[in-house]
Amino acid sequence: MNTADIGFEKFWNVKTRLSGLTPNVSVLVATVRALKMHGGGPKVTPGAPLPKEYTEENLELLEKGTCNLFHHVNTIKKSGINPVVCINRFYTDTDAEIALLKKLCKEHGVRCAESNHWRYGGEGAIELAKAVVEACEEPVNIKFLYDLDMPLRQRVELIAKEVYGADGVDWAPLATQKAERFESDPKYKDYCTMMVKTHLSLSDDPTKKGVPTGWRLAIRDILEYGGAKFLCPMAGTISMMPGTAANPAYRRIDVDTETGKVSGLF
Repeated sequence: MNTADIGFEKFWNVKTRLSGLTPNVSVLVATVRALKMHGGGPKVTPGAPLPKEYTEENLELLEKGTCNLFHHVNTIKKSGINPVVCINRFYTDTDAEIALLKKLCKEHGVRCAESNHWRYGGEGAIELAKAVVEACEEPVNIKFLYDLDMPLRQRVELIAKEVYGADGVDWAPLATQKAERFESDPKYKDYCTMMVKTHLSLSDDPTKKGVPTGWRLAIRDILEYGGAKFLCPMAGTISMMPGTAANPAYRRIDVDTETGKVSGLF
């Protein structure tokens, strides 16, 4: 599922604020398979066949997993932006599963639309497009989660409780040391807070699905990016994406336009 706790939180409190633009709607993309996993479905292993729970109808798993969906919906509503749930339908999803999702969304007071664009192209996205247009016609009252004069650790505490559902934040000694330095230096007053956390769970533990309770967010480090003016609290054991080398391999790869032969791969 497209997580409102990671991408949307930054879009809401950083990009929207800095750009001065007010979005009319936020589309929350969900799949039946992802919701079944959040409902207690078995682990998915890359390269192995999907367990039958994800390819056969299972309304019980699906309904249990919607707790995660509606947590994200509530996060979007806190911002004042209108949410629309997009069901990205797979060919294995049944009509009963789609109907259940739409029924539950209606009960929670959120627009919901099925999208079959992967199968039917633009024609398959008409229902979603109409829902988005309808949502855009409603007023928006944007409300940021924190003021810019709020200290870094208070911001993280607020994000952890209000967006992730944590009971609080535990700071490692290194993270505490850095936070104290950043908070005491006026240079960092206008730096953005960019959380770094797994997208596989609302918590900092990717194995905890649904809506975890009774947990605390662990911050082990804070990374500083002076050019972008970002301070990035690191939650849990997440690894950073490696950057491109100074002399990347693509410079040595070429294609012979006459023969189609590729050189430089090995």
